[in-house]
Amino acid sequence: MKPKALIAWSSGKDSAWALHQARLSGEYEVVGALTTITENLDRVSMHGVRREILEAQLRAAKLPLMPVMIPFPCPNQIYEQRMAEVIETARGQGVRKIIFGDLFLEDIRSYREEKMRGTGIEAVFPLWKIPTDKLARDMIAGGLQARVVTLDPARVPRELAGKAFDNDLLAGLPAGVDPCAENGEFHTCVVGGPMFERKI
Repeated sequence: MKPKALIAWSSGKDSAWALHQARLSGEYEVVGALTTITENLDRVSMHGVRREILEAQLRAAKLPLMPVMIPFPCPNQIYEQRMAEVIETARGQGVRKIIFGDLFLEDIRSYREEKMRGTGIEAVFPLWKIPTDKLARDMIAGGLQARVVTLDPARVPRELAGKAFDNDLLAGLPAGVDPCAENGEFHTCVVGGPMFERKI
């Protein structure tokens, strides 16, 4: 029996590619998508993607949504409480792994592992420490299609909003910007790829 897993689904490219890699590995039975939703905005937290688009993604990925509903603004204490409640529910349903799309930020990985400790669920990181220039190009070559949906205008030009995540975008990024935007330079919404049975 493969261990049951959730994908920590942000609606963006890294979580989508982590799902794809986890399925390719055959190590886990991915049974749902764990997504933080800002309840009073009805959007994916951080990425700002509307819930209807999120739900279309998950239909295409053949995954049920396991939402973590949080207010805006959301104190960290409330976020952690709501997340812990959903993790407990997931464990009761037999989930033993949560797959994250984190790439190289040690503090974020440590935080996730600390919060999972003692829950009976292990955090796994299939994309960890893959060089991000290679990873970005592998995603694009592998058929992932995504659009820039939010960005930090202090780091990247505003004109990138709405642009496709493709080789032209990578070639035009300012110096010092991570190709996968792991430092928060921009966020994406996936609209197609091998993790979906159809394009959004």
